Amino acid sequence: MNPGTVLEDRYELVEQIGQGGMAIVYRARDRRTGHFVAVKYLRPEFRDNPEFLERFRREALAASKMSHHNIVNLLDVGSDPENPYIVIEYVNGKTLKDIIREQQRIQPELAGQIAIRILSALQHAHAAHIIHRDIKPQNVLVDQYGYIKVSDFGIARMIGHGPHEHDGEQSVMGTVHYFSPEQATGSVTSVASDLYSVGVVLYEMLTGEVPFQGQSDEIIALQHMQVRPKPPRSIVPEISPSLEAVVLKALEKEPANRFQTALEMAQAIKLALQNPERENTADIPLIQPETAKKRTSPARRRWIWGSTLVVITSVLVLIGLTLGTITLYHKIVNTTRAPYLLGETEQDAMRLARQAGLVPEIVRQSSAEPAGTVILQSHDFDYRMRRGSVILITVSTGPLQQEVPKLLGMTEEAAREEITRRGLTLLVTERIIHTQEAGTILTQEPDEGTKLEYGGIVQVVVSGGRAVVPDVKGKRRDEALTLMRNAGLNVNQIDEIDVSDATLDNRVADQLPAANSVVMAHSDVTLAIYMLPLITPEPSATPAP
Repeated sequence: MNPGTVLEDRYELVEQIGQGGMAIVYRARDRRTGHFVAVKYLRPEFRDNPEFLERFRREALAASKMSHHNIVNLLDVGSDPENPYIVIEYVNGKTLKDIIREQQRIQPELAGQIAIRILSALQHAHAAHIIHRDIKPQNVLVDQYGYIKVSDFGIARMIGHGPHEHDGEQSVMGTVHYFSPEQATGSVTSVASDLYSVGVVLYEMLTGEVPFQGQSDEIIALQHMQVRPKPPRSIVPEISPSLEAVVLKALEKEPANRFQTALEMAQAIKLALQNPERENTADIPLIQPETAKKRTSPARRRWIWGSTLVVITSVLVLIGLTLGTITLYHKIVNTTRAPYLLGETEQDAMRLARQAGLVPEIVRQSSAEPAGTVILQSHDFDYRMRRGSVILITVSTGPLQQEVPKLLGMTEEAAREEITRRGLTLLVTERIIHTQEAGTILTQEPDEGTKLEYGGIVQVVVSGGRAVVPDVKGKRRDEALTLMRNAGLNVNQIDEIDVSDATLDNRVADQLPAANSVVMAHSDVTLAIYMLPLITPEPSATPAP
């Protein structure tokens, strides 16, 4: 395939943006919506290979069962059996691997937040009975705004879906630096296998290196099975003990000793970030005693110690007062507590967060809760926070599949708000001249009641209103502007034409669009107006001396 190729009269390939062992990925433009998408092709050499065809089919099937803001979502599946491809969400950004290479390692707070979002994606996949089996930084995308997207479900295992449910017993699946001990032995994978891989990714983000390295894949696989990883704090001492404990639990050899759900691991990371449990350091004496070189009289010693104690006491009182003032400021004046937001509507949750001095940010996710209901908050109720901090609020968009509401007759703004609340996307395909007020929805596709997956697109045609252009030729400038304004039109350009006839001065010479044209309301109009040229007085002659 070459750039410029159009697939099924819809997807125009723009450029190749990546390739892996199994597939080639292009950036493409969806001619129907105007959006950029990614088109993923099975490499030509594998199109006759049943194993790779099955993997490609499995990726499409797995993606079709999921819709989540931290997963690269499936948009379409090609219908040509000779040239299989899938259309997925285009992520304009970098891989997490690229970022680790650039930064060497990632600060613990940010690394923990990235891991939590990977786990959010996996919790959704696991709920759909899908095990990813190839979690690694190369399969985690970070877009230009910092959003995290998990990609590449090409070797995913779908629990309870046919003969490939236990294909992990027949072959080694995954990438050697990141796969679990059970994957190294070809055993059956589980939720805990994905969590082990997240542990490896978190280890690499924190330290800048993977826990196990070797000269061959076999040596690395044996280390996964037999060798305990070097504690992250032995590489980067600044990592907190609590966060290190999370990493090491995720990397336990036995699946039963790891976290049992992605949610459990995410909660453990969150607690570790909130309570780093730094180790206590030994007290350092304020005064280091020195061996006296000469004897001092008892009276002089008492005087010296008395003076010293007064100075030390004064300094300590001053320090105490200063620290007390700073502590009071940070604990009372500049801090607040997270409000309880679960179950609130989106509008009420944002109001409560702002009242608490926090900055609310909304994330949407499908769930069984009614659309518009808060289902998660980033900080637990009553957690102490600095004023002005961001609190992340996750709002339900309702079930994975949403019914398209009736939009006909609604304003574009109201329709967009309703569609967004349900986790769908509104796309205005056309604005037309119509007697309905400008901004009114005239048609919608699909129809009311149709069920769409989360993120699905509802296309609408919107009224542009209707206006008749008045005839203003020969009228004075002020009168022409008033007539255009009363007709609902916008004069955005005035061209001036020089004229010598004073009777034509400041009158309309021409107009565009022409008089009596029917246009959309608020359309732009250009007027040409006659103007007498400015007469510049000639400088008076200076008399000769």
